[in-house]
Amino acid sequence: MNIRMTADSTCDLSPDLLRKYKVGIVPLSVIIDGQVFHDGVDVTPRDIFRASDAGKAVRTAAVNTYEYKEFFNEQLKNADQLVHVCISSEFSTCYADACEASKDMDNVFVVDSRNLSTGSGLLVLEGAEMAEQGVDGAEIARILRERTALVDASFTVRTVDYLRRGGRCSGMEALGAKLLHIRPSIIVTDGKMHPGEKYRGRVEHYLKHYIEDRLADDSSIDFKRVFVTHSPSEEGMVSYAIEKIKSYGLFREVLETTAGCTICCHCGPDTLGILFMRKNKE
Repeated sequence: MNIRMTADSTCDLSPDLLRKYKVGIVPLSVIIDGQVFHDGVDVTPRDIFRASDAGKAVRTAAVNTYEYKEFFNEQLKNADQLVHVCISSEFSTCYADACEASKDMDNVFVVDSRNLSTGSGLLVLEGAEMAEQGVDGAEIARILRERTALVDASFTVRTVDYLRRGGRCSGMEALGAKLLHIRPSIIVTDGKMHPGEKYRGRVEHYLKHYIEDRLADDSSIDFKRVFVTHSPSEEGMVSYAIEKIKSYGLFREVLETTAGCTICCHCGPDTLGILFMRKNKE
């Protein structure tokens, strides 16, 4: 049986990984001053930053039910079953729309990742590996739903302005972070974003402490792979983070990916996240 993994564009997997694991992607929409674009198709993160800096209205929109039906039907031309992973239902209606679109399809299984970016991408790759082993689509979906709580996803941001515009941060919090030159971290748990540690200082200083904090409890970490996922960032920032993680000698794969337009729209430039799986819930 040919089982294929699919996901929405917020999973932020690189083109190489999408090809390697044969993952189908459906893009969310990005709307700039009323003009509709599609994440990863005809708009880039830098386009979004330029538009935001110019004072243009920028927002994102979920994949709607019609788009999902079209996407699923197209993907099923080359697959017997689909397992589709969505951005957390706390952040978007993608999951609800995908469920509605697939309700009459007994060969499409929809999973709420309870996460975003490569936090969802980690589950997509887990599913693709199970599919290669011949696991049935319904069973893959069941296992992935159980594993959503094991995803450890976090990121640091240069500015909270983008989070504030998206309703993820209050105006007073944004002002305080600016005045104090704070680099906040965000932790994704229970499908939602929560404030993490606050860092200060130059790139090397705050990234060093951020990485040390995230990898401090290594007894429960699954060392199969870790993602370093980032928006367009200042020179040296990403390479420093990757080399710092590699210096631990823990992970078998250290994968770099670029955040897509949907994530960048809410997090802004110089955002960097570390995302991996744990073996058990803390």
